[in-house]
Amino acid sequence: MGVDALTLNLQVIPLDVYVLALAVLVDLLGRELPARAHPTVWIGYTVRRMERVGPRSRTAGLIFGALMTLAIPGFWALAAWAAAVGLQSIHPVVYLVVGALLLKSTFALKMLHQVAAGTMMLATSGDLAALRENMRSLVSRDVSSMTPSQAIAATVESVSENTTDSFVAPWLAFALFGLPGAFAYRAINTLDSMIGYRGEYEYLGKVAARMDDLVNLVPARLTGVMVALGSSVLPGQRPGQAWRIMWRDHARTASPNAGWTMSGMAGALGVELEKEGHYRLGDATRPLEPADIARSVSSMYLVAGLGLLVAVAVIFLRAALVG
Repeated sequence: MGVDALTLNLQVIPLDVYVLALAVLVDLLGRELPARAHPTVWIGYTVRRMERVGPRSRTAGLIFGALMTLAIPGFWALAAWAAAVGLQSIHPVVYLVVGALLLKSTFALKMLHQVAAGTMMLATSGDLAALRENMRSLVSRDVSSMTPSQAIAATVESVSENTTDSFVAPWLAFALFGLPGAFAYRAINTLDSMIGYRGEYEYLGKVAARMDDLVNLVPARLTGVMVALGSSVLPGQRPGQAWRIMWRDHARTASPNAGWTMSGMAGALGVELEKEGHYRLGDATRPLEPADIARSVSSMYLVAGLGLLVAVAVIFLRAALVG
């Protein structure tokens, strides 16, 4: 498409639709940016710098953590807004190309597939030591006595849960608020992943954890619905079970959001997903097998397609409302 043709088409199709489409294409066909040039790495750097000086006491920790949760996403949203305005002032094509690269840095689709595929390969090979070592980078639980079945379950859980925050949620944030929305979402999610848990960050990370819960309320439920819808067209999956198990088990996880996609996936596959001492999702109608990882990845890609359609529809709606 030539520059003039693109300019004409912008009267019909919002520019952000092209940006989103190109960003997804870059993710699927390209490579991740090097760490030194990756905006999400920069976000993590700002979180770490502030975390190091943050107090750990109850009141001071809560206040400082709240300020972090406002300041860091706010800063990166403002930076993304300035970048978007500056790029568009040069030319729509400049915004299209650079904006797509910036947007791509806020989500990961192919990487999630690659991580899952690596686990599936190890689970199939029978190399238990290598499988356990691989799981250290995927889950926070103890892996020293993890069985292949538990590793498969943990991988399916990870694919299911990360379908929301790895790409569906940032796409929706971009659809609603443009690049500032995507960067603000990624900053909130990064805060949660770095300090949003108990122990040392009990108070410092509490506001970040609650904010992450809040911004994922709609995306998680929407993603759960898309998992169940997708199960009706994927071979061997069980749509009736997906809906039933999702409705029955979604509240069994500590997170108000993670249970929707994980229980939907458990029902669709007809398996039980368990984190020992924390939750059991689904019914064990059959044993877990390495192929369940591939099935969860197939579901992930179908959800990505549905999520992309929803995001495009929201971009059109935003364009119609605000111009």
